[in-house]
Amino acid sequence: MRVAVTGTPGTGKSTAVDLLDSDLEVLHLDETIREAGLTTGHDEERDSAIADVDGLADYLDGREGVVFESHLAHHLPADRVVVLRCHPERLAERLRERGEPAATVEENAESEALDVILAEAVERHGDEGVYEMDTTGRTPAETAAAIDAVVAGERDPAVGTVSFVGYL
Repeated sequence: MRVAVTGTPGTGKSTAVDLLDSDLEVLHLDETIREAGLTTGHDEERDSAIADVDGLADYLDGREGVVFESHLAHHLPADRVVVLRCHPERLAERLRERGEPAATVEENAESEALDVILAEAVERHGDEGVYEMDTTGRTPAETAAAIDAVVAGERDPAVGTVSFVGYL
């Protein structure tokens, strides 16, 4: 089984997957990208590496029994895709606490309000493979338990259950 955990930066992906109670291998794709040099260039505007998504797909090819997380995870083949969501105001707080630039904070909060990652995940994997979760009021342990339920097949797919449109 291959489970992708995705969401806008700041939704709690990395923290939650580190708390999973599962035998599946956990991969933090941002680390994989850095360690394996899976980039295609540098985005000067955002001052960040441009991930080689095809290279990531090749890296994951043939791997089973894995949970992989990144804001790009939904672009990769997976049996189940968990999309973590967070209210844009709380998301902005988390990103500011990390020291992210104001432009990055604003871009990510707006993307979250517009369901960008959820829409991309559904387009690639269909409603039947996507599990949307609001992490706004959850602890990391509660989020991990909800992901564990997806891994165990104890939760049905859910799309369109979270809306932050009022933020705009």
